[in-house]
Amino acid sequence: MAHLGLGAFHRSHQAWWTGAVGRSDPWGIAAFTGRSAATATALTAQGGLYTLLVRGAETDQAEVVSSISRAIDGADTAAFTACLADPAVRVLTLTVTEAGYCRNGDGRLNRDDPAVAADLANLTTDDGRPLRTAPGRVLAGLRARRRADAGPIAVVPCDNLTSNGDALRRVVADFAEHIDPGLADWISESVSFVCTAVDRITPRSTAEDLDTATRLTGQTDLAPVVTEPFREWVLAGTFPGGRPPWQEAGAQFVDDVTPYEERKLWLLNGAHSTLAYSGLLRGHRTVADAVADDTCRGWMYSWWAEASRHLPQPAETLTDYQAQLTDRFTNPRIRYMLTQIASDGTQKLRMRAVPILRRERAAGRRGTAALRMLACWISYLRTEPADLADPLADRLSATRRTRDLLVMVAPDLAEDDSVVADLDEMVSQHRKGL
Repeated sequence: MAHLGLGAFHRSHQAWWTGAVGRSDPWGIAAFTGRSAATATALTAQGGLYTLLVRGAETDQAEVVSSISRAIDGADTAAFTACLADPAVRVLTLTVTEAGYCRNGDGRLNRDDPAVAADLANLTTDDGRPLRTAPGRVLAGLRARRRADAGPIAVVPCDNLTSNGDALRRVVADFAEHIDPGLADWISESVSFVCTAVDRITPRSTAEDLDTATRLTGQTDLAPVVTEPFREWVLAGTFPGGRPPWQEAGAQFVDDVTPYEERKLWLLNGAHSTLAYSGLLRGHRTVADAVADDTCRGWMYSWWAEASRHLPQPAETLTDYQAQLTDRFTNPRIRYMLTQIASDGTQKLRMRAVPILRRERAAGRRGTAALRMLACWISYLRTEPADLADPLADRLSATRRTRDLLVMVAPDLAEDDSVVADLDEMVSQHRKGL
């Protein structure tokens, strides 16, 4: 296997799953970083080993994970393309965040992005220059695989996008059509893009977590990962070259991942966004802090009631899932920072608030909870946060007008005067009430 986006979530999720089934069918992972080389450097010094701290409400359990065979700087284009050109590599997984797919509002490749434009130019000249985007790197790797006649491969994105396999397929195809239509045809015939739903809350590790890992394992670990006990992985698609038997550790293989990903995306991730923006406005730092606030928790429940109207599962199933989420969110020992969730809002809200708002308005309802999520985001932006992280940060900083901000997540809704008026009213209420 190869992986792009060597961060904490990959190590708490896909790498853990691969290691968990390693006794019956050992697969190793060549894991490439997405941005910084620091994690690769730390893991290389440790032979790829790291401690997974599974943090329950009362105690930690430590497990050493050994599935990463090599940890490599993602900026090393030559190493990445050589890896994908190896016929022994049968699967490529990705965790690059929603923003990493470089999509515009209609889901196509955002060619106005300077990083995309640079990668298109570099791939056209084909002179081995470093590539900056995840779709560009994937395209370069697949081109090398085709040239090496290395056989088919499964590409498995594991980010919180609806139909993430189809989303990645589209932007990679857009890259390929620009570079070489023949390559686009080969990708269509030889590469499967698997859709997934992934779930495991994984906050950033702290210096205290390094000490905990050392205490529990007796070994110094510069790259431990903290995660919750809960985990879920649902996959739909084909693996033409084979795959690890992840089902032995509880992964589910289904014909259609949509019901699972929408439930998770809207109920878990949507609640996280509501808690993040409202919680930050009310002076909180973590998810557990925000859930303990009656106002934030009430807005979370309102969001769940609104979003659940558009999910196919029985009401009892959704109620049980929400109760499970509440238990997970209130775990006081999982310090999931609200600023981490608040990042990349333009990308996340397109998939969390916007689909529900569209469906509510189409049904003749106001979509109050979805509007509130967007209103809290707008109110948060108007505080001019110093640590704003978003691929559209420059545009966000240049305006505070509701319509201008809304167009970055839903151009169609930004043209609806009633939606803009409702948002303005709610933002005004927040300014008075928060």
